[in-house]
Amino acid sequence: MRRILLTASGGPFRGRTRTELAQVTPAQAVAHPKWSMGPKISVDSATLMNKGLEVIEAHHLFGIPGQRIEVLVHPQSLVHSLVEFVDGSTLAQMGLPDMRTTLAVGLAWPQRVEAGVAGLDLLAQGRLDFEAPDTDAFPCLALAWQAMAAGGTAPAILNAANEVAVSAFLQQRVSFLAIPALVANALATLPAEPADTLAVLLDADARARRLTQTAIESA
Repeated sequence: MRRILLTASGGPFRGRTRTELAQVTPAQAVAHPKWSMGPKISVDSATLMNKGLEVIEAHHLFGIPGQRIEVLVHPQSLVHSLVEFVDGSTLAQMGLPDMRTTLAVGLAWPQRVEAGVAGLDLLAQGRLDFEAPDTDAFPCLALAWQAMAAGGTAPAILNAANEVAVSAFLQQRVSFLAIPALVANALATLPAEPADTLAVLLDADARARRLTQTAIESA
């Protein structure tokens, strides 16, 4: 295997500039154009944090260096991931954007079971588009790369701060752009430490949550 390519739908705000994102609402953020995933994950999709977390997961699950994992924005959400091999060939995992397929794979692996999802009609879909992610408008993806590179407790800090920030956004206590700002603050304030034990990770998680909650309350 040469590299893994993860696809992101781009969420409901794909193509918007950072300035245009300043006033978006929770209702707009959870109105995903392709997927039905619940409020928290929908906001993560809108910020691209969900793809950042998937990059970290792929790095650990498959033992692949970060520089061999890439992200492509694919608005049709029909290609879910691609794997490129050293012979130049690429295999794509494709299907309709329906979480029932994902759940069926998780429940039945290595078998395949009927998920109630129709097959993919490429003629009906018409086209497949891909573009580079805009990490200026959506810095959470870059923050996830930063946390992965730092290693140790950094990904736990990233995740904890994001969970608190997203919760505050859904409660209309902070703006959409405050989410990456709060996550960046946690990563900058809490230095990464070796993640030698579960206790160390739980402590990093707790400290990141307290720090982010304090930042929200003092804003």
